[in-house]
Amino acid sequence: MKASESASDAMALRFHLETFADFLILERGLRPQTLAAYRSDLGRFLDHLRELGVSSLDEVTPDTLHSHVLHLHNSGLAATTVRRAQSALRAYFGFLTAEGVVSEDPTGRMESPAPAKKLPRVLSRADAARLVEAVDPDLRVHWRDRAVLELLYATGMRVSELTGLSVGDLDLLDESCLVFGKGGKERLVPVGRPALAALERYLRAVRPGLAKGREREALFLNQRGGRLGRASVWTIVSRAAERAGLEQGASPHTLRHSCATHLLEGGADLMEVKELLGHADVSTTQLYTHLDTSHLRRTHRRYHPRARLPAP
Repeated sequence: MKASESASDAMALRFHLETFADFLILERGLRPQTLAAYRSDLGRFLDHLRELGVSSLDEVTPDTLHSHVLHLHNSGLAATTVRRAQSALRAYFGFLTAEGVVSEDPTGRMESPAPAKKLPRVLSRADAARLVEAVDPDLRVHWRDRAVLELLYATGMRVSELTGLSVGDLDLLDESCLVFGKGGKERLVPVGRPALAALERYLRAVRPGLAKGREREALFLNQRGGRLGRASVWTIVSRAAERAGLEQGASPHTLRHSCATHLLEGGADLMEVKELLGHADVSTTQLYTHLDTSHLRRTHRRYHPRARLPAP
C-alpha cells in the first residue's frame, strides 16, 4: 500500500467516515447512487483538509468550510455539484454533533450558491419565420393559429397575456395592442404587419364562425366559442414546430425569448425592449444580451472612436 493511501485511510478513520456511511445506509436508507456521491464529496473534503494542514475534526471551523466551498467553485464544478457537496457536509457534521464527536456544528453559517440562471432557448430568425408560417393550411382555424403565432413572435407577450386579450384591446388602425401584464400593469405594444394581416383574416373569416353569432369578448376563441386557453396555445406552437421540422420543438416562451433577442440583435435599446416585454426589472431583460453579443460588437466598432485604430 502506498504511503498516500495509508494516510488517506488513517484520516478517514479518524474523521469517522465509515461510521457515517453506515449511518446513511442503516438509518437514512440512502440509495447506492446518493451514497457514492456523498463518499465522493467527502473524499474531496478530506483531500482539501490535507492541503490546508487540517488533521483533526477539532480544527474544522466555518472558515475552513468556506475555504472548501470556494475551492470547489474554483475547480470549475457545477453549482448543482457544489450544493450537493454542501448537503453532504451538513449531513456529516449533523451526524458528528449528534454522536458527540464534535461539540458544535460548523456548517450553520454555510451558504448555498445561488442557482445559475439558465439562458433561454432562442430560435434563429429563419427558424422563427418557418415556425409562424408552418400552420396546417387545411385547418378550419388556420388563420386563428397563424395569428396566435405571429402575435407571440411580433410582441413577445406571455401566453397568459395573449389568452387574456379582448377584441377591444386590439387597435388595427394604430397597429398596436393593449396588454395586461403581471400585477395588472398595462402596456401598449406595437404589432407588425404580418401579424396584423393574420389577425384581420382571422377576425373576418374565422372568428365569426367560432363565436356562433354570440357576442364574445375574448379575442381568441376555441372551437366551442369560449376563450382560448393556455394549453391550447402550447399545442398550437408545438404542432407548428413539428411541421417546421424544429427538432428541439418550441413553446410560447421560445417565441418570447426569440422576439427579445432578435430586437436586441437588430440594435433595439435595452430599456425599450424591457418596456415591450413588460419586465419589472431591467436585469431580467439583460439576460438576453448574453445570448448573442454580435450586435454589441458591431455597435462598438461603428461608434467607438478607437475601435478601428491599429494596435500600437
